[in-house]
Amino acid sequence: MKATKISLLSFATPPMRAFHMTWVAFFLCFFGWFGLAPLMPLVRADLGLTQSQVADAMIASVAGTIFARLLVGYLCDKYGPRRVYAGLLALGALPVMGVGLAQGYTSFLVCRLLIGLVGASFVITQYHTSAMFAPNVVGTANATTAGWGNLGGGVTQIAMPIVVLGLVALGATHAHAWRYAMLVPGGLMPVMSYLYLRYTQDSPFGKAERAVTGKSKGSLLEAARDRRVWALCVGYGACFGVELTIHNIAASYFHDRFQLGLREAGMLAGSFGVLALFARSLGGFLGDRAGRRFGLNGRARFLTLMLLAEGLGLLAFARMNDLVAAAVTLVVFGLFVHIAAGATYSVVPFLKPEGVGAVAGIVGAGGNVGAVLAGFLFRDPSLSTQSALLWLGVAVVGAAVLSALVRFNESPERSMSHGASSAPQGIAQRMPEALPAE
Repeated sequence: MKATKISLLSFATPPMRAFHMTWVAFFLCFFGWFGLAPLMPLVRADLGLTQSQVADAMIASVAGTIFARLLVGYLCDKYGPRRVYAGLLALGALPVMGVGLAQGYTSFLVCRLLIGLVGASFVITQYHTSAMFAPNVVGTANATTAGWGNLGGGVTQIAMPIVVLGLVALGATHAHAWRYAMLVPGGLMPVMSYLYLRYTQDSPFGKAERAVTGKSKGSLLEAARDRRVWALCVGYGACFGVELTIHNIAASYFHDRFQLGLREAGMLAGSFGVLALFARSLGGFLGDRAGRRFGLNGRARFLTLMLLAEGLGLLAFARMNDLVAAAVTLVVFGLFVHIAAGATYSVVPFLKPEGVGAVAGIVGAGGNVGAVLAGFLFRDPSLSTQSALLWLGVAVVGAAVLSALVRFNESPERSMSHGASSAPQGIAQRMPEALPAE
């Protein structure tokens, strides 16, 4: 039975076990995915990378996720999220630890590409919570698990430089310390793979109940025919894509532009990611509130407003020449980035309820497409980082306008009358009345 409320201190029911296991798994994946970002000044010096090669590695780290997100959405529809997540965690640990063996640009680039595959964990996270929670709280559940998972991107900005400095204090050289440091997230991921298999199930009914709608083969094509899916895809590229980009460049940006040390630059960059602790959850919560008051179209309009605020905030951040002003505007526009990302997945479960995995996969892939396109801006030697950020802000404003195309025919009264029983049917269609997760 799908849960109608979130009981944060509970681990007793299938929905709440899935809730906690998904966000912890996603946290570790994000930690491994962006573990190298705050260490890039060391990696750059050790491997002798040029500016273009650093940008290429950044692009590779998010490009590999595009296809993977489309694939895991289909696999979740077909096999269920439990096995798919466990497999991704186990396989993803290999390049996370293996990057420490890189001896040049080519091997480093290949590892960054393969590490990017773990970013597909986001789709599984959203799929699994969509399966477990009723419509009145599904936006909040999706946003919270994703937000607490994304927190790994902020923690890694703060923690990895500390790990490296600790290794150096123990006698390791800088050239070796960044390599050893990647063993931390890489070693935790296989442990989480086992725990995920052990403590979660695909649906509220039980492990034997597969998350299959019978339409897994056609659901991707059906989702691709809906222009609203593509409008959300672009919108997610403008929020989550920007989030990934900031995670990749922020530490180096503050290090190079304001001459901060590795630890100080990492702390400032980490403040952006730490916002995910509450801001993405807030986006999902407010999306649910807008849905209850104004119907499904209220969810979509709220997303449009948050994307617009994000774009304007990013334009302001790009124009800051003072360190304090830059840090403040980073936090302000970062709030809207995370809120918009949470609001997106308060809409996703309602577009194609019979194919949640397909929609989540396409929209999730859009986040990485946005990051890839943004990466090319920062690769262009004729553009300064500030100029690239300005163009990125303009693109976000454009995406906000496009998101206005997301509309539903359902009236607010009908949307609200559905209550907890109008669940997205991507998992466990045959369910009686939803029960609280207590």
